[in-house]
Amino acid sequence: MTFWTRHHLTIILALGLTLLSAASLFVGVLDLSGTSIDTWELLLISRLPRLLAILMAGMGLSVAGLMMQSLCRNKFVSPSTAATIQSAQLGVLLALLFWPGSTLVERALGAFACALLGTWIFIAFIQKVQVKDLILVPLVGIMFGNIIGGITNFLAFKFDMNQALASLTVGHFSTVVRGHYEIVFLVLPILILTFYFAQHFNIVGLGSGLAQSLGVNYQLFLFIGLTLAAMLTASIVVVVGTISYIGLIVPNLVTMYQGDNLKNTLLNTALAGALFVLACDLIGRLIIFPYEVPIELIVGSLGSLIFIALIFRRLSPKRRTKAPSLTPVGAPACSSN
Repeated sequence: MTFWTRHHLTIILALGLTLLSAASLFVGVLDLSGTSIDTWELLLISRLPRLLAILMAGMGLSVAGLMMQSLCRNKFVSPSTAATIQSAQLGVLLALLFWPGSTLVERALGAFACALLGTWIFIAFIQKVQVKDLILVPLVGIMFGNIIGGITNFLAFKFDMNQALASLTVGHFSTVVRGHYEIVFLVLPILILTFYFAQHFNIVGLGSGLAQSLGVNYQLFLFIGLTLAAMLTASIVVVVGTISYIGLIVPNLVTMYQGDNLKNTLLNTALAGALFVLACDLIGRLIIFPYEVPIELIVGSLGSLIFIALIFRRLSPKRRTKAPSLTPVGAPACSSN
């Protein structure tokens, strides 16, 4: 098997990402064709930080979704369907409410704490109820996320923080500048840790029975995986706000082509997520140029269509089974039994 045969998808994604990244630096109202000091300042203060934030957001959300799907053995579980994003929003709002002068790191800590708590409540509910239907699991997560979103909206209205809430609920990169986005680089060490523990996460996805028989501490690595996913989500939400569907559709598209081995799909999922977010950002910047459409609207429009297509694909007669991803051999995934 040649190098191209083994790695052609990675090469294609990396090449496409490189080309779009270069093009992204030159898209904007101000021209970068000159070589003046102002041109370099614009590049270093705004354009380059924006590009890096886009890449980190795409990689982080897609890998967070891939981990959650692998750990729970359900292709419809993601940060946006497991209340992780909504919990992170609540955490940021609480940080702004109780610590008005909080720094970006302090808001990120609040987002991380709430994202982890919300995700674990969702997982605990799934363990307790033992939902067998493949589609019901994300629906429960969406309903739980709406409850958390309702609490967040109530607090925002009560304490006159609607403007702060608006910046969290609609993801955009227009405000990303140097000195106010660097927390997203937390994505890189988390990706390294995810790759290091990838084989353990694969075993945890088989269920507690098989994991324990293979010598893997099920609860420990389930906690580590969900903690890493919550950290990825929180670090992105606190900087750019909500970007839905990335963690849902990108891992599904990659695993449909490459299979479910987390170690084999991790790199391509990260590259595909960054490429998808960058492409949507360019569409939002060009569609009504010189004005800009928030990336959440572009991703939401495309993502909802792909999400519906994935549901129909999963429910097709040829593929319809009784939730095999929730009931692997040994014991249910995301279960303490």
